[in-house]
Amino acid sequence: MKSRRLGPLLLSAGLVLGAFSAPASNDAKASLPFIRDDYPKALAEAKAKKLPLFVEVWAPWCHSCRSMAAYVFPDPALGKYAPKFIWAAVDIEKAQNATFRKDFVVEGYPTFYIVDPGDGKIALRWLGGATVDELRNLLDDGLQTVSADGEDLLRQGLAKADRLYGEGKVEESAVAYEETLKLAPKGWRRYGRTVSSLLFALQSSKRFEQGAEAALANYADLRNTSSAMNLSGIGLDCAISIPKENPRRAAAIASLEKCARETMDNPKVVASGDDRSGLYLTMIAAREDAGDAETGKALAVEWSAFLDREAAKAQTPDARAVFDAHRLSAYLKQGRPELAIPMLIASEKDLPDDYNPPARLVVAYQAMKQYDLALAAGLRALAKAYGPRRLVIYRNQADVLAAMGNLTGAKAMMQTAIALASSLPEGQRNEKTLASLQEKLKSLDKPAAP
Repeated sequence: MKSRRLGPLLLSAGLVLGAFSAPASNDAKASLPFIRDDYPKALAEAKAKKLPLFVEVWAPWCHSCRSMAAYVFPDPALGKYAPKFIWAAVDIEKAQNATFRKDFVVEGYPTFYIVDPGDGKIALRWLGGATVDELRNLLDDGLQTVSADGEDLLRQGLAKADRLYGEGKVEESAVAYEETLKLAPKGWRRYGRTVSSLLFALQSSKRFEQGAEAALANYADLRNTSSAMNLSGIGLDCAISIPKENPRRAAAIASLEKCARETMDNPKVVASGDDRSGLYLTMIAAREDAGDAETGKALAVEWSAFLDREAAKAQTPDARAVFDAHRLSAYLKQGRPELAIPMLIASEKDLPDDYNPPARLVVAYQAMKQYDLALAAGLRALAKAYGPRRLVIYRNQADVLAAMGNLTGAKAMMQTAIALASSLPEGQRNEKTLASLQEKLKSLDKPAAP
C-alpha cells in the first residue's frame, strides 16, 4: 500500500528523504533470475529474446522493498513466470544507475515496470509493494499489454491506461482508467487492480478529492479483497490531503477512517504485514490531523504490538528486519524509544553489511539523549552507506552534535552533506534536497529559542 504519509512520520524522527529500510543486498530474489544494476544489458537481452522486461527499482532504505525481497519474490508461485520475462533489479542509490533514475518516472519505492521489448517503452508501471497474487496479476497484465492480444475493449482500455501511467501522464491515465471501469462488467477480475491504479494516478496528479471519492465509491465491492488496503489507505491519505477549507473534507476523512478500521480487522483481506503497517500509519496521521493525540497514541500502541508479533514470526533476520523502521516509529510515537534498542542491536549483529540498523540507532539514542552512543552508531552507518542516503546520516549526526551544543561540529557535518549533495550525478542530485540542507546549515547560526 502506497501512502504519502510515510515520509512525514520519520521526518519527525530525524530520518528524511523518504521511506525506511531494506537489506544491503536483494539476494532473496534468487528464485527469479534478476540481472542486477545493468539495465542496458537486461533490455538488450529482452530485445534479443523478444520477451517483456520486468524491472524492480528499489533502494536500500525502502521497507516495502525489503518486504518484497523477503516475502514475495522467493515465492514458488512466481516460478512459472521466470521464463516469460527478463528480470532486472535496479538499486537506485548506486551511481551507475543515475541515468535510469533520470530517464524513468520514479515517484516512490519500490516501483515495478514492464517494458515492451519492441520499442523499449513502459507498458505498465506499479508503485509500491504487492502481494504474490497482486504481482501475478501485474505480470499477466503486462504480458497482455505487450502482446496487444485480441480486440477486447476492456483489455485495450486497460493497456492504454497502463501505458499512459508508465509514461508519467498521470492525469491522462486517470481518465483512461475511469473509462475502462465504466466498461467493466460486474466481477471483472481486473477490477481491483484497475481501481488501485486509478487511485495511484489521482493521488500522483494531486486530485485528492476525486481520489477520496473514488475510494469510497468502489470500497463496498472490494471490501473483502486485498485491494481494500489500497482503497482505504490511499483514499484516506487523499482525504487528509484535501484543503482544510473544503466543506467535504471532514466527511470524507470520517468515512474512510471507518473503511480503514474495517479493512484492518477484516480476516478476509489478504495483505502483507508491511501493507497493514502502512495502513496503521495513515490511520494515525488522520487522528493527528484531527488533533486527537489520545487516540493516535492508542493506535501507536496497537501498531507496535502488531509489528512485534509480525517480527516474532519471521523466519530469517532479513524477514524480521522488514519491520525494524516501523517498529522504531511506533515506539517513538509512544515516547518509548528505548524499546527499539534491543531489536536494532540484534539487527546490526545479524546483518553486518546493512547500514540501516546503526542509522536507526542514531535516532533512538538521540531521543533518549544518549548522544555519544548516537554519534558512534552514526559513524558505523556512514562506514557502510553509499549514495544519497549518506545525506540522511550526515544530517542526523548534525542534529546530535547540535543537541550536544557542538554547533561547530554540526556545521561541519552539514557542510560535508552539502558537498556530497552537490557532487551527486544527475539523476541522483536533487535540488530540493540540496536547498533543504543549505537551509538546515543556516538554521544552525540562529540563536536557540529561550
